[in-house]
Amino acid sequence: MLSSMTDTLTRAERSRLMAKIKGKNTAPERAVRSLLHRAGHRFRLHVRGLPGTPDVVLPRHRTVVFVHGCFWHRHRGCKYATMPGSHRKFWTDKFVRNVANDARHRRQLRRLGWKVVVVWSCQLKHPDRVLAKIEKGLEPRRIRYELPAPAPRPLAAESRPAYGKLAPLPCG
Repeated sequence: MLSSMTDTLTRAERSRLMAKIKGKNTAPERAVRSLLHRAGHRFRLHVRGLPGTPDVVLPRHRTVVFVHGCFWHRHRGCKYATMPGSHRKFWTDKFVRNVANDARHRRQLRRLGWKVVVVWSCQLKHPDRVLAKIEKGLEPRRIRYELPAPAPRPLAAESRPAYGKLAPLPCG
């Protein structure tokens, strides 16, 4: 028995197929990690203590990278962000939740002082552009530092060294 008019798989077959979809160490994620490693960057993976458990964390630069699948995270204007023909209500609700969670996690990370870079799986066709996008996010922030007040200068002429005059040698 088919689970829907447009679905060609049985409910059990569809369930087995969906269970194979991974959330970590996907091919796009491994490709981004390979790019970063070849460029000499050091990173951590899937840091649970951060909102959204980012795919790649570059602690030295205080930057996180999310590698999003265009279908699951609804990449606007992307041909891979299609809508399934069956169970449209379920999928619409799921996609709305995914997008809202992504936005919430990005906000939380920025509030904690992290820079956030999102790489879409379709962008990996151009690895040089992806690396440039990530490295742009690694640029140091422009922070204004206040310089300390200069030390007070001695005002009396006696406290200044007499240049051009020889000081007497101490007796021994």
